[in-house]
Amino acid sequence: MDKVEIYTDGACSGNPGPGGWAAILRHGRYEKEIAGFVPATTNNRMELTAVIEALKGLKRPCEVIIYSDSAYLVDSFRKGWLAGWKRNGWKRGPRKRDPVLNVDLWQELDQLVSQHRVTWEKVAGHAGHVLNERV
Repeated sequence: MDKVEIYTDGACSGNPGPGGWAAILRHGRYEKEIAGFVPATTNNRMELTAVIEALKGLKRPCEVIIYSDSAYLVDSFRKGWLAGWKRNGWKRGPRKRDPVLNVDLWQELDQLVSQHRVTWEKVAGHAGHVLNERV
């Protein structure tokens, strides 16, 4: 199974506001940079979109390490939030009545992640990590 590192980031000016996302995919010495813009969005949607678009670029199942400064994204997998949301019919909150925000992106990301062996790594934002600084 190929090993791929993915470095992602997403942001927006205002929240909501115009936003962008970027990712670097690294396989051995090969690197590919991808990025996009959305005229009206949120920072969390851009963080999710960065990972979704990066995973869409993989042509076959891979062993993937995803590096992100988004606790929202990383903790959703590491702490089992996503699994709980699925179990609860994509609801959250104390009584499981509140809809999960960005459910469209979470469902797409869940489907893409299921095709790979993914490890999530939280990195400090803007703390000098070379590839995360590039995105």
